[in-house]
Amino acid sequence: MIRYHITDRRQAGGLEALLELIRSNIARGVEMVQIREKDLSGRELYELVRRAVALAAATGTRILVNERADIAVAAGAGGVHLPSNAIPPVTLRRLLPPGMVIGVSCHSVGELRGGEVEGADFAVYGPVFSPLSKASYSAPVGLKGLREAASAVRMPVLALGGITPENTEACIAAGAAGVAGITLFQR
Repeated sequence: MIRYHITDRRQAGGLEALLELIRSNIARGVEMVQIREKDLSGRELYELVRRAVALAAATGTRILVNERADIAVAAGAGGVHLPSNAIPPVTLRRLLPPGMVIGVSCHSVGELRGGEVEGADFAVYGPVFSPLSKASYSAPVGLKGLREAASAVRMPVLALGGITPENTEACIAAGAAGVAGITLFQR
């Protein structure tokens, strides 16, 4: 099962507290950490990613950067995470060093299929349940919707939205390759 921590430094209590959560999650074996701090300047984001990459250096944890492939490459991150309306992964992949992964956010089966055709390595899909950390712009798909989505593509699909320790196994049973979230990994 893939565990995918999405960061929110405000919820964490600031940058240093966030870095401590990242360190703790890496120590617990979280497979991927998406640095999703959209409002930081390029320099601030680079510094955060560089520090997170250093924390993960001797582990199998990959640090991914939300949308900013330039910062991911410059800081030595393991990949990039793209929103559903971003540059196609196949186009971006031509600019990235070999071995970097590309994840995409998807909210429909059509977006999942598009992401797979466009060369994404995995997708984060949801909301499965009502999100715990922010308002959702779409209705939860539930476990039935997750099952339909996960079976529609061959790439790994990670469940997102309202994921808790109590409903994680149900998401995996519905076909998710793992779980993603903010609150799940920042409690």
